[in-house]
Amino acid sequence: MNKIENFYNHYNEDKRLMRKSRMPEYLLTMKYIEKYLFAGARVLEIGAGTGRYSIALAEKGYDVTAVELVEHNIEIMKEKVKNSYNISIYEGNACDLSFLDDNSFDIVLLLGPMYHLFDENEKHKAISEAIRLSKTGGVVFVSYCNNDTCIYKFFGRRTMIKQMKKGFVTSDFRARPKNVFELYRKPDIDNLMKNYNVERLHFVGVDMLSYVFDDRFDKLNDREFKLYIEFLESICEREDLVGFSIHMLDIFRKGNEYDYE
Repeated sequence: MNKIENFYNHYNEDKRLMRKSRMPEYLLTMKYIEKYLFAGARVLEIGAGTGRYSIALAEKGYDVTAVELVEHNIEIMKEKVKNSYNISIYEGNACDLSFLDDNSFDIVLLLGPMYHLFDENEKHKAISEAIRLSKTGGVVFVSYCNNDTCIYKFFGRRTMIKQMKKGFVTSDFRARPKNVFELYRKPDIDNLMKNYNVERLHFVGVDMLSYVFDDRFDKLNDREFKLYIEFLESICEREDLVGFSIHMLDIFRKGNEYDYE
């Protein structure tokens, strides 16, 4: 936890999704969230960061509960809240949200915690909590960072040998940048989810190679960027291409009958 808090205390998370190479992650994720929103929906965001999604949804009039681990991020998020927003903000850990009631939310967003959980039991705790808090038939969004696209990024920056010397990349090309980020391949996610009573609705690559070629995509003009987003929307669920995306979004519906351990 100290490593994670230290990282975000010195990282401008609030500006992360503002560059054109980073915006696709936000725009495509919001597109899928809005697909399942409805009037009166209750939304929970676990690992809300500085509130990029929670504040946007509160601004649209939804009842939002935001939970964040890092106090620094919470302070930034609270500065964005307006009196008209129906939003509650809590400090909390994705692995234990026992202060929130079962079956309470129509939409549950787990868009950051899986990036930082290394222990298999903690990963399952975070997913189980998200499912527990979802209503029956509710939709859960879980985001993961892609191992192999990160490897491409290291090669592109010509830092691969340095990353391997530091122990951040293993000989079989498994990466754990700065020992802060946990990275996944699609089979890892499938294995993690195989015993849950859920129906997968979408598996989406929300930014594809945008991070790898950020020096190019950041220079797109508005017309080119609009066209690029249209292109990403056309390919983001293709099974032959999702594995290129540095951020992968798993969207599933909670089953009608769910027993908790």
